[in-house]
Amino acid sequence: MNLDKFFVKSELIPAIIQEKSTGEVLMLAYMNKESLEKTLETGYTWFWSRSRQELWNKGATSGHFQKVVEMFSDCDDDTLLITVEQTGAACHTGNHSCFFTQIK
Repeated sequence: MNLDKFFVKSELIPAIIQEKSTGEVLMLAYMNKESLEKTLETGYTWFWSRSRQELWNKGATSGHFQKVVEMFSDCDDDTLLITVEQTGAACHTGNHSCFFTQIK
């Protein structure tokens, strides 16, 4: 598959991570072409850290891996939806999802 179509508008593409078994949105992160390739190759999520300017494998330090079940692109090929089997917490705060703060 030619991955270039996902990076026409930007070098980074947002990836929404959703738990397959519950449908819960766990997190949003960004992928560059290399992290998307590594995700497809390994079957586990890899992202580009905008703050550290480096690739990171979700769970490499915490043990909270995300095994990829399915991947979808949106109608414009500028956002990804990745369904995963989540091991442990998805959020670095220890919460299962990064979306735990209700504002309304």
